[in-house]
Amino acid sequence: MITKKKYMWIIGIGVLVIVGALFFVLPNSKVNGYTSLNNFKEDITIYKSLSCGCCGIYADYFENKGNVDVKIVDVGGDTSIKTKYGVPEELQSCHTTIIGDYFVEGHVPLEAINKMLEEKPNIAGIAMSGMSGMPAGSPGMPGTKEEAFVIYAVNHDGSYNEFMRI
Repeated sequence: MITKKKYMWIIGIGVLVIVGALFFVLPNSKVNGYTSLNNFKEDITIYKSLSCGCCGIYADYFENKGNVDVKIVDVGGDTSIKTKYGVPEELQSCHTTIIGDYFVEGHVPLEAINKMLEEKPNIAGIAMSGMSGMPAGSPGMPGTKEEAFVIYAVNHDGSYNEFMRI
C-alpha cells in the first residue's frame, strides 16, 4: 500500500523528471528568452579589435547565450565598418556587431538586441552609453554594475535617442 508520504515523493520525483527533460528537449531560445536572436538566420558578425581582451569575452558571451552562428572578425584599429553603418563617433566602442542590416555598438546586453530584432524598428542600430559603450559590469566588462545601462537607438541620420534601460 502506498502511503501519502510515498505518494508525494513519487509525484515530486515525477515533476523533477519532467522539468529536467524539458530543459534538455526545449531549444535554448525557449530557456534563455532570446527567441528572436537565437532564431535569427541572417549573418551576424562581430568586428573586434585584435588587442582588446573584453571584445573576446563579449564574443564568447554572445555565442554562449545569444546565437552560436556568429562570425568573429579581428580588425585591428580599422573603423571603416563603423563609418559604413553610421555609428556616431561619440558612441563608438572597441567592437561593432552587425546583425542583418543593424549595428550593435559596444557591450550591449542581449536583452536589448533581442528587443531590437523583435520590434524591427526603422533605425540603423543600437549603442551603449558610458565609457564608449563599455560600462563596468556590462557583458564582457569587469566590475560591478553601478547604474542602469542606457542603450540608444541610432537613426539613419546619425541622431539617437534612448531605446531602453537595463
